[in-house]
Amino acid sequence: MKNLFNITLVLFAAFILFSCRNNDEIPEDIHEHEEIEKLVVTATNKNNASDVQVVNYIGGAADVPLHLEQGATYAVKLDFQVKHDGHYESANDEIIDEKDEHFITFQFSDSDVNVSRASDDVVRTDGKKLGLSTEWKINAVSATAKANIKLVHTPTSVNQNYPTADNQQGQTSGGETDVNALINLH
Repeated sequence: MKNLFNITLVLFAAFILFSCRNNDEIPEDIHEHEEIEKLVVTATNKNNASDVQVVNYIGGAADVPLHLEQGATYAVKLDFQVKHDGHYESANDEIIDEKDEHFITFQFSDSDVNVSRASDDVVRTDGKKLGLSTEWKINAVSATAKANIKLVHTPTSVNQNYPTADNQQGQTSGGETDVNALINLH
């Protein structure tokens, strides 16, 4: 009986201790990492300003392919978006604010595309450009070509000049992939 009394006393004390805690003292997670649900890719032909293409990548699929002309160079802008109250809103400001925690890579299959990180691109504190603004020089593209665009969160290292300084598709090690978009090219 004395044992039951002691257990009851300990449980009552624990209840009082935790029920009287001030909720204001609980540390609040100041970084609410929202899941990016949409990527908008805008490609503008640098030799023909009326040739502007917009691809919406949502739910693992692009709504249309990018039609890239061999020999042309395109200014490519990326807009990563989150959904709030049924509407998409750009997450680029948050990505830019946390630029050292992000890096974008590009990979192409069945094509020959050179990527240059644009002069107006966001520069991380390590001197590497983020990849929100690039130029794609189309050397060759087949009917089965694809572009793979990845937004990597907290990579341990980044290489802007991969595979070369003249072709800055980029490479990372470590981190988590926030977006892994595969878009058909024609």
